[in-house]
Amino acid sequence: MLTYIKESVEELRNNITLPSRSESSNLMVIVAVFSILFALATWGVDTVFSNVIKVYFDYVLN
Repeated sequence: MLTYIKESVEELRNNITLPSRSESSNLMVIVAVFSILFALATWGVDTVFSNVIKVYFDYVLN
């Protein structure tokens, strides 16, 4: 286990490069936009299904 931790730390120090601040900001904006779009799509599908279920049960119960 200790060897794994040492190798992981060495991997992080030698082989990992972090993106620049501007690239990180651009990626953050892209993630935020897609998250909002996905949330809106989920809300839309939920609203449609909710209305369909409501119409179905109104029809069945009446």
